[in-house]
Amino acid sequence: MQFKDIIGHNEVKQHLAELVEHNRLSHALLFLGKEGSGALPLAVAFAQYIVSLPSASTKQSADLFGSLSTEPSFIHPSKINTQPSWQRANDLIHPDLHFSYPVIPRKPGDKPISTDYITEWREFFQTNPYGNVYDWLQFIGAENKQGNITALECSDIIRKLNLKTFESDYKVLMMWMPEYLGNEGNKLLKLIEEPPPNTLFILVAENESQVLPTILSRTQLIKIPALLTEEIASALEVQAKITSDQARQIASVADGNYREALQLVSHAEEDWQTLLRNWLNTIMKTGPVAQVKWIDETSKLGREKQKQFLRYFGHLLEQAIRLEAIGEERIIIPENERDFAIRLNKIAGLGQQQAIIKELDDAVYYIERNANAKLLFHALTIKIYHIIANQEIVEVI
Repeated sequence: MQFKDIIGHNEVKQHLAELVEHNRLSHALLFLGKEGSGALPLAVAFAQYIVSLPSASTKQSADLFGSLSTEPSFIHPSKINTQPSWQRANDLIHPDLHFSYPVIPRKPGDKPISTDYITEWREFFQTNPYGNVYDWLQFIGAENKQGNITALECSDIIRKLNLKTFESDYKVLMMWMPEYLGNEGNKLLKLIEEPPPNTLFILVAENESQVLPTILSRTQLIKIPALLTEEIASALEVQAKITSDQARQIASVADGNYREALQLVSHAEEDWQTLLRNWLNTIMKTGPVAQVKWIDETSKLGREKQKQFLRYFGHLLEQAIRLEAIGEERIIIPENERDFAIRLNKIAGLGQQQAIIKELDDAVYYIERNANAKLLFHALTIKIYHIIANQEIVEVI
């Protein structure tokens, strides 16, 4: 994978190239980006680039970390695929490129490390580079098991990084989701702070607050912003082969998350508006019996569809806020969304809509952490009723 294969982030790509060109690279980098931002594929592309660099061809053996004043010969990331070792790096089989990620025991009593799952990891990344940790754990059959990066994994990392390089001038260890690394991660502190020569750590995280502070303080932060709606739309047109209107609509709902956009494409036939209309009518008009029936049906959809539905509701509320604040005639949105958003403005004011959006975001968070769907939607139904109960009841049809 090359930088050109990564959606957007041109400024970050340029910054990374300049760090290499001017020998300003830290021994430990933290790529920090929310789900679907592309932090993982960008970090992998950078790691592949580093191990594919040719040996320094200067009078002194300067390295990427600026230990000498002279600079090695520089190859721009866009040209790295001309190097002999590039294909091995691209196939994730380069002997100096190592990966660490959350894993599960295959059977009771197992003490797995990432290397045990390297075949699955290669397949997962090459088919789903924008996937999240839930996708990965389901890919390896975790079901409801919790993934971990264990103390044994840390010991294996120390062992591998103390070996000599095989082909490259550099060894790279890329750890995905260090949030799954408990206090045993402190075993890595000395190695991160004083690594063997020409060793690079790359950590890829979604939540900075869940990374061990002792590790966080020893890394150079590379922030990966959310993707722009236009960037997602352009990528969907090319990769998902959908129309520009469909791509724009999906991209606006995805809210900077390309994984979510792909999920929405795969479920494009879902009629979220009808589901939402029915829900609001049970909340504000038809009452508890209809609510229970709706909750029973929705709880069977599966977690991904439930998340998409809640995010779609949040998107419509945001459209409603925009229409109210800026004016209907100045906002260009699909007609069916416009009509629904106007109706939402009739049953809830700005403060209430913001309160509902917060409840929806919280619900998505709990769904991602295996909350019981029936209990969650029952609680959410009650909360939404109380948020808008003091408004005039309007049937959303």
